[in-house]
Amino acid sequence: MTNDRSTPALEARDLGHSYGDHEVLRGLNFTIAQGELMCIVGPSGAGKTTLLNCLTGLRRPSAGAVLFENQPIVGTPRGMAVVFQDYSRSLMPWLRVEDNVMLPLRSAGIPKDQRRQQAAEALAEVGLSDAGRKYPWQLSGGMQQRVAIARALAFRPRLVVMDEPFASVDAQTRADLEDLTLRVRDHLGITFLVVTHDIDEAVYLSDRVLALGGKPSTIKAIVRTGLPRERDQLTTKRTKQFAEVRSEIYQLIRGASVTEPR
Repeated sequence: MTNDRSTPALEARDLGHSYGDHEVLRGLNFTIAQGELMCIVGPSGAGKTTLLNCLTGLRRPSAGAVLFENQPIVGTPRGMAVVFQDYSRSLMPWLRVEDNVMLPLRSAGIPKDQRRQQAAEALAEVGLSDAGRKYPWQLSGGMQQRVAIARALAFRPRLVVMDEPFASVDAQTRADLEDLTLRVRDHLGITFLVVTHDIDEAVYLSDRVLALGGKPSTIKAIVRTGLPRERDQLTTKRTKQFAEVRSEIYQLIRGASVTEPR
């Protein structure tokens, strides 16, 4: 772990990927600062999931490199956690909530008492202190996704990568989980990278939004939202700044304009 806050949490250098003769990603260059929340957006088929897999070490890119805290990624590094969209498949229904949260800690060889402490702290962080003895199937969809987030937090990561994490829940639960993500980022100082199809979500959550597009996909722009650190679902989304950034991202994804990354 690096103590130098100037060291990027994650960096992509000339990243590209192909499946046989089909080139999906080409020449991606960007960094994510420590403590930053960045969202990746793009049209369907733009290679967002492929990019996420390359960034997390789940897939080896065809070209370029990915660095986590200045170290090349080979497999998912210890300080990184990944939260997937389908919480129902990522949680073990026969295990209680606290055991689901402790599962990766046990695999890492962390002593039992410490596992329980870290799991309890993570469940408290997502507002589920009283749910540890329940089973996932006894919880709502939103609460199950909180468990999945708690499992990532229990590992005490420095970077959390989330793939469409709120796509399977209703609109109100989605808003609650967005606000939870911002609170966790601010409270724990964790870096977040979120892949999403939802432009409003990307603008609301992000310090910067990376827009993919083209065939093969390249970076059309990296847009700084310029929103204040403190955000609210009602007031933030009514601001002129939110509307302008949302329009810019929408135009980028629809191909109405192409700008250089900034």
